[in-house]
Amino acid sequence: MPVSSHVTGGTVTDRSSFAARHIGTDPADQDAMLKAVGYPSLEALMDACMPALIRSADGLGLPPAVSETEAQAELRALAGLNRPMRSMIGLGYYGTHTPAVIRRNVLENPSWYTAYTPYQAEISQGRLEALLNFQTMVADLTGLPVAGASLLDEATAAAEAMLLARRAAKRGAGDVFAVDARVLPQTLAVLATRAEPVGIDLRVADLSDGVPEGAFGVLLQYPGADGSVRDWGAVVEAAHAQGALVSVAADLLALTLLRAPGEFGADIAVGSTQRFGMPMGFGGPHAGYMAVRESLQRQLPGRLVGVSRDSGDRPALRLALQAREQHIRREKATSNICTAQVLPAVIASSFAVWHGPRGLRAIAEHAAGQAARLAASLTGAGVSVAGDAFFDTVTVPVAGRADEVVAAAAAAGVNVRRVDADTVAVACDETTTEADLEAVCAAFGVPLAAPAAAAVPAGLARESAYLTHPVFTAHHSETAMMRYLKRLADMDYGLDRGMIPLGSCTMKLNAAAEMEPISWPAFADVHPLAPADQTEGWRILIEQLEGWLADVCGYAAVSVQPNAGSQGELAGLLAIRAWQHDRGETGRDVCLIPASAHGTNAASAVLAGMRVVVVGCDEAGNVDLADLDAKIAAHADRLAALMVTYPSTHGVYESTIVEVCARVHDAGGQVYVDGANLNALLGWAKPGRFGADVSHLNLHKTFCIPHGGGGPGVGPVAVAAHLVPFLPSDPSEAAAGPVGPVSQARWGSAGILQIPWMYLRMMGSAGVTAATASAVLAANYVAARLRDHFPVLYTGEHGLVAHECILDLRELSRESGVTVEDVAKRLIDYGFHAPTMSFPVAGTLMVEPTESEDLAELDRFVDAMVAIREEIAEVASGAVAVEDSALRAAPHTAAVATADEWGRVYSRSRAAWPGGVSGQKYWPPVGRIDNAWGDRNLACTCPPVEAFGE
Repeated sequence: MPVSSHVTGGTVTDRSSFAARHIGTDPADQDAMLKAVGYPSLEALMDACMPALIRSADGLGLPPAVSETEAQAELRALAGLNRPMRSMIGLGYYGTHTPAVIRRNVLENPSWYTAYTPYQAEISQGRLEALLNFQTMVADLTGLPVAGASLLDEATAAAEAMLLARRAAKRGAGDVFAVDARVLPQTLAVLATRAEPVGIDLRVADLSDGVPEGAFGVLLQYPGADGSVRDWGAVVEAAHAQGALVSVAADLLALTLLRAPGEFGADIAVGSTQRFGMPMGFGGPHAGYMAVRESLQRQLPGRLVGVSRDSGDRPALRLALQAREQHIRREKATSNICTAQVLPAVIASSFAVWHGPRGLRAIAEHAAGQAARLAASLTGAGVSVAGDAFFDTVTVPVAGRADEVVAAAAAAGVNVRRVDADTVAVACDETTTEADLEAVCAAFGVPLAAPAAAAVPAGLARESAYLTHPVFTAHHSETAMMRYLKRLADMDYGLDRGMIPLGSCTMKLNAAAEMEPISWPAFADVHPLAPADQTEGWRILIEQLEGWLADVCGYAAVSVQPNAGSQGELAGLLAIRAWQHDRGETGRDVCLIPASAHGTNAASAVLAGMRVVVVGCDEAGNVDLADLDAKIAAHADRLAALMVTYPSTHGVYESTIVEVCARVHDAGGQVYVDGANLNALLGWAKPGRFGADVSHLNLHKTFCIPHGGGGPGVGPVAVAAHLVPFLPSDPSEAAAGPVGPVSQARWGSAGILQIPWMYLRMMGSAGVTAATASAVLAANYVAARLRDHFPVLYTGEHGLVAHECILDLRELSRESGVTVEDVAKRLIDYGFHAPTMSFPVAGTLMVEPTESEDLAELDRFVDAMVAIREEIAEVASGAVAVEDSALRAAPHTAAVATADEWGRVYSRSRAAWPGGVSGQKYWPPVGRIDNAWGDRNLACTCPPVEAFGE
């Protein structure tokens, strides 16, 4: 194990280092915890936990750790190598102003960025309301009644629309998906990647000339990549006449001026909300969106916020239609999307709340007006422009002078887009100034003319109202907006309030020093298609980060392009598939997946064109070797891959992992190790060295990118040397590699890569190694203290767990009637977010304390669980009926605890202040939510204000 002067046996000794501030327990705490677990040192604990066969002896190749100040100074030097210029490239990325009230109160606010996905809806009402605002905004602007709570980006949203259209197609429909030639090129590239493995015939053509025969779906761009705005009504009618569903990729800002897709017959609308306050960030993260007609609402991919009611019959929000989640549906899932872009979606919806319908229209009119003025300047000087109807982008034929014009504009500080040698396109946006127009006109050799009217045809002008709900008109003073955002944040539970002990989700510290650089303009304001000589700092940062990630995991190379863990899974499986096809082994299509695996594994395998075969687990939770052998033998000639999570989803270091990998390799398959649990490996073992060929890494778990309430995430794919040629290719390059892109930007959500860069730079090899041991110690300490109260379901050879433990409540539930949901909701009264419920085993709670929590918080959680166990015992003994218990009535709101009438068998203090809850008590804003009622009465846009009245 790597050791430095700051780390001895896995313990940080320099308490002034960043590692000491990241790891919550100090040496004295760890000594007490080790005593409770029964081991003399962290190294002895790791020796007992982790099989010797997987241990790595070569250490980590990270540079020596530096302080927060030093790391930020290095990063500022890299930022200084970038040259952010005025961007008029467009193509889905635009300049936008992030209002300071939103930047400070949302983007830079740990109440928002440290929250988890709102599975515990009672303590997530703030972000759920912000997401409901997002859905309402999208539904209103697209003219379609149901919108989801965000997708990963526009291109992957278009791919999801393609898959949705195929699922919804009439029986006997063909395999053709028709795409108009004016669709954004990066969207076309991602569609090609996603279509081929599942047998979709992608046809790109000018759909103004007609819809191809046998098309189950159609995709149109509105406005087009060339800037053109056209009436698609006749094409929509023709598509519907032959039974095809129509998807429209629409610019939301343009829809404040243009007729909504739903109004001319679109079935699905997709796109990006980037220009609603999210900087370009060299490509992301940006919240994609999808809206559908009502008959398709139950087929929406991703997440959907719905309105339900709580135990007091008050309106309450929660994630709707949860049966679509991949951990339930597995290979029958209709999408592998398991996350969203919640933080960017909250920023986008807040942008709409802040500006309101009139403000958004004014921004759109400014962009359209600037484009019209540019076009008038060109035509007035005898330079023609392509088309006479456009929103914000002017395309100009220049007869071989494109490079000259682009260079002249760049010399004046403005980037415009070279379409080809004969064509230049210029995009205007919220930030475009008269000086920008003057520079562009000078590049074309023409003077700037007087302002001109927007070039939107009267027949396509929007006449319908939008954003009519009062939330979009009530918060236009900064005082009102600040208080609204504060009210929403106060309803939520994040890491800024206390521990979030979610197993498998690694809710660890998101340090302020890591977060700060994402707002630096030299990083944030860079267009992903900016020339390479303007982005040197970005490229060095990404190269360094990819190299560090490859080293710590034992692989040859990493691509940071996948912008979620699920997309990293898909990229890894596509790499395996392409490598095997390249070797002529096109018949290999079986993917073995243990029964304990994350549900996205199975969904990703299906989308990669593979057939899922489930491998059983034994009583200890390990892969059943006999069943593995049987499945390998049954599919020997068709075996493509094994997907396995390590440590296992059961929270155990499986001692047979090396043997498992060898058996798959002997049968001609590849091994995919899901990197969800790398927090238990870093510094001690490397998947690429103990038998894996490919992994995806969850940067929003092990590497400190915050969950942000359910996104953004980054899911890089790491591969062994033979798979390097099959990593995702650049969506902006015409000649794609063997595997196309899986995200719309070359480096995915580059705008948050500063966070893991800072983490690894400040932790260094020794700090990362110590963090892993501390996380394993924390989990074993919790397991040791709770074992006499709740059975720990799975353990390794020495009765130890890895970085998480599963508490088995099934027998207690049979004896008492108390469910895991009762325990989860009761924990809210104690001031905690619940552990992961009923995954990977129904009726259990999976606890992951992480290395970031201090001993006092670990003990507070243990004490709460012990107190809840005593409450369960009262129910089991018959002293109180489960229906009358505080467990079943939890969580208790302030309104309930202070009501004039009480009438319960337990006291108010026991309800609201159990087990010594401090004066810093968190009050849930709603009581227990009726999920089934909400799914039966689906409502996914903002309810009228009257619904919240007495």
